[in-house]
Amino acid sequence: MDNDLRLQAAPDYAAVVLGNLAEPYPHSAHHTQVSADDRPTPEQIHPAFYTSFDWHSCVHMHWLGASLLGGTPGSPSAGAAPEGASDGGTAAWVDSSTEASLRAALGANLTQAKLAVERDYLVANPSWERPYGWAWLMRLAATCSASSDAQLREWGTALEPLVDAVAELSVAWMAKAQYPVRHGLHTNAAFGVGYMLDAFRSLGRADAAAACEEAARTWFGNDRGWPGDWELSGQDFLSAGLSEADLMRRVLSADEFSAWFAAFLPGLSAESRILQPVSVTDETDGYLVHLHGLNLTRAGQVARIIATLRESSTSGACASAAVLNEALDPLLKAGLRGMESGDFMSTHWLASFARDALGSVAALD
Repeated sequence: MDNDLRLQAAPDYAAVVLGNLAEPYPHSAHHTQVSADDRPTPEQIHPAFYTSFDWHSCVHMHWLGASLLGGTPGSPSAGAAPEGASDGGTAAWVDSSTEASLRAALGANLTQAKLAVERDYLVANPSWERPYGWAWLMRLAATCSASSDAQLREWGTALEPLVDAVAELSVAWMAKAQYPVRHGLHTNAAFGVGYMLDAFRSLGRADAAAACEEAARTWFGNDRGWPGDWELSGQDFLSAGLSEADLMRRVLSADEFSAWFAAFLPGLSAESRILQPVSVTDETDGYLVHLHGLNLTRAGQVARIIATLRESSTSGACASAAVLNEALDPLLKAGLRGMESGDFMSTHWLASFARDALGSVAALD
């Protein structure tokens, strides 16, 4: 079912990518001015990633485009692809005309010259887009580098200086960050570190991957009794608790994780608030619409946690997986309905999360 959904949705998601990469305004700038004359246009300081409303959304639009051109084995979007769809870079998820348009749009941005400017900005602003934008940038690099498609691998090579920069910045940040950021927005530590860990492992950045693992254990290893019924706030697109669990499943063995998860969310049931879909009352409000993303990120995280619990031999793993499995379909369907609005406040970012969730659910089949 979910492979079919990915294939059915691919043309729509490709149209979202192409539309966003051609949409320089409106733009939400996050540049800190150092003088009255320091007023660059977005394109001047971010020649590769200046569209799609903001930098991080533009980055994950590029990731979405790359994933439609050739998915990466072992990534959350992996799984047995249907006939005619990508199984690791051998075929695109879209028709040849759309594929050519995606290649042209991404290729125009992912050049060595433009990416060098992006790298210099990251190095000069070491806490900028930390860790959310870093995570999507590393996912983009990992997807391109692991593909069997020659053009995607070229983009991966062009992205290597940015990978080096983010790896160094990440190690330095995690070495001095005593406490994680736990709320459900961009600076959430667990969400960003989880995807960076996947990418650093894939890209062979062992030191950065080890720093992610150490930070996860230090920040979250002893957490117990997470207040899942109280974590929701009005503009979250991430579940702080499930983001933490999704990170810990990456660093613990399946049996260790099963025990940790049982203590982290004791008494979890399908009726628990942390597993309930949420609704959006105004599709045009850029903050309220975050809740569509919350449904989708919860669905993807639940699917990945289920996959880890299935590998465990502990007595409670099966029961925990069953509870999560009951919640999975309602969360996914609620999140996918958020794609129907067509409003730019949703479309400049939500399709990436839909693709990600569908891939994680498909991997369970």
